[in-house]
Amino acid sequence: MARRAVNGILLLDKPLEVSSNGILQRIRWLYQAEKAGHTGALDPLASGLLPICFGEATKFCQFLLDTDKTYQVSARFGIRTDTSDAAGEVISERPVQFDLAQLEQALTRFRGPQQQVPTMFSALKYQGQPLYKYARQGIEVPREARPIEVFRFELLSFDGVNASFIVHCSKGTYIRTLIDDLGELLGSGAYVTALRRTHVGPFHAEQMRQEAELVPLNDTKDWAGLDALLLPMDLALTGLPALSLNETQQKRLVHGQTVQLSDAELQLLGQAELPAVKLYGAAAQFIGVGSVAGAVLSVRRLLNTSSSQA
Repeated sequence: MARRAVNGILLLDKPLEVSSNGILQRIRWLYQAEKAGHTGALDPLASGLLPICFGEATKFCQFLLDTDKTYQVSARFGIRTDTSDAAGEVISERPVQFDLAQLEQALTRFRGPQQQVPTMFSALKYQGQPLYKYARQGIEVPREARPIEVFRFELLSFDGVNASFIVHCSKGTYIRTLIDDLGELLGSGAYVTALRRTHVGPFHAEQMRQEAELVPLNDTKDWAGLDALLLPMDLALTGLPALSLNETQQKRLVHGQTVQLSDAELQLLGQAELPAVKLYGAAAQFIGVGSVAGAVLSVRRLLNTSSSQA
């Protein structure tokens, strides 16, 4: 059958031992969707919340990529691996000589704004190639430290060797690197034994769907049932200010023109300079994202109005 024009967001519980792209392709096939993309890859050894954007929702993936995220992470101290997780080769073993109080104190060093050097086993590019390709060849390339922020780094349990944590962090934070750096600070080394993402921006684990839920709906060609599991695409933009447009304003934006906002509209937005604003049309439907500069509204991304919306 021909692929379907599906629009909306599926919050998938990504299973272990499959890549984010691998599960994306499986879910896209189950939906028979024309277009789909994920927001924020998880390693094969990581599970949890993976938002999958279908159709027009892919235009707003970046907003989820840029948002903060929360993870449950388990770690083992006393061993360091070259990938900072259980998939890597052991590169050092040292005794664990710190106690609970010292671990709690060390965590304070990793909270707040900081600079982090990305792991070599990441998808960041160097001269057009992802870092992990160099790492697999034993080649180390220069990486610049990047600004991140750890809002919460809380210890849940510690048995003297194994520990579990909750980490709430900004975009671009590598949890494996965070645990590796913590292990080095404590003098024992450490690596991630399990990682599960529980929040992405406004979305949380309780909203996730399992791949197993989708298979029987595909088997019976219950497209309405599958589409009912999708969330509206503007939920990806929760937190952005919203602006309702009249018919004239909407037509101007659709035709690539700008809109001069009134004092009342600016007062509603709270300021005259905004990099991103959710836009709703004359019929109160979500139509896209704009930006405001000097009280002038212009388009960033608009929906294709000929496409249906979940």
